[in-house]
Amino acid sequence: MLMRYSSILPALCCLLYAVSAQAQTQFSSELVFPLNDEHNHAPGIVECPNGDLLVSWYRGSGERSADDVRILGARKRKGEDKWSGEFLMADTPGFPDCNTAMWIDSDQRLWLFWPTIIANTWESAVTNYVTSSNYQGTGPPRWQWKDQIYLKPENFEKEFLDHVNHRLGNKQPLTKKQLGFLQLAKDTAGDKMFQRMGWMPRCKPTVLEGGRILLPLYTDTYSFSIMAVSDDQGKTWYASKPIIDYGNIQPAVLQRSDGTVVAYMRENGFQDYIRISESTDGGLTWSKVKNSVLPNPGSGLDAVKLASGGWVLIYNDSIRGRNTLAVSLSEDEGRTWRWTRHLERHETGRYHYPAIIQGSDKTIHAVYTYSVKDGKSIKHAAFTPEWIKAGD
Repeated sequence: MLMRYSSILPALCCLLYAVSAQAQTQFSSELVFPLNDEHNHAPGIVECPNGDLLVSWYRGSGERSADDVRILGARKRKGEDKWSGEFLMADTPGFPDCNTAMWIDSDQRLWLFWPTIIANTWESAVTNYVTSSNYQGTGPPRWQWKDQIYLKPENFEKEFLDHVNHRLGNKQPLTKKQLGFLQLAKDTAGDKMFQRMGWMPRCKPTVLEGGRILLPLYTDTYSFSIMAVSDDQGKTWYASKPIIDYGNIQPAVLQRSDGTVVAYMRENGFQDYIRISESTDGGLTWSKVKNSVLPNPGSGLDAVKLASGGWVLIYNDSIRGRNTLAVSLSEDEGRTWRWTRHLERHETGRYHYPAIIQGSDKTIHAVYTYSVKDGKSIKHAAFTPEWIKAGD
């Protein structure tokens, strides 16, 4: 009898190991709402303290030129497999409200950031935020505070014009559109209105060791990035030095164990790769922008630091089109990206503008714009680091 049990035990251990491995590589995905004819785009996501997921996005008949654009939301209760109906999160009547980003601070307050487009041009954007301590019930959060983030960056005219003149004089050929953009940026570089307006969010804030908050912002006026900085838990904000280089926008920010802050940025110029800049003074000043090894077709990305210390980056891994969406995992704080796996890889469609977090149970959650010929939605995917490591 003892020999029989001793022979069964190894087989049982193998079975338990297989079940455990299968659980660790679990993946699931679903649409937050059925395909919709309107423009549904730019989601944010948080996990609430009670384990619910809350997603935000904007919907309307267009983007900056459509005055009916508003911010919607939906929630997925912990343990359930379906999302609630949509509800209104924010709306500035008669003006477009666009990119959403959400965050829960150390006091368990929910923050929602988004830009209102004043004159139907990206240059006229003003970034808003609302906060709530009552957001875990049904329907929309009950907002207790609303404000705007106004920045007065130090005059960057000379540094920016030196960069623009270098680009205009560079032997690398520029398209008519690129030349037009650089000339417009050159003409407005010294204008305080253009320097102070147009800053927009895309990715969630990052809290550094010591408590400083960095809210990544960007401007399409000059096609570069900046940080809104708060040293008082979001009561007041001021501007970092801008990350000046043509085409680095929509940064996602992570901090290394040595304190270095790394910004990964969408490529909006002609480099074809995700752009990188680093800061050694808590996000106040930034290094020269360089290319990563990861491709980018001019589309949004996001990043998250895992509880294990690993980093995950979600992005469109191509130089043309947004029909392929990947996650890459680094276990050396972004110096190399050893593992990559695809959430979407199709001949057609657009799967882009992702947001990514890790939940309290270590599950990674991503949401992104899901656009196919029959309509648009926001898609949610849940997976583990082990799922990424398993490969396509």
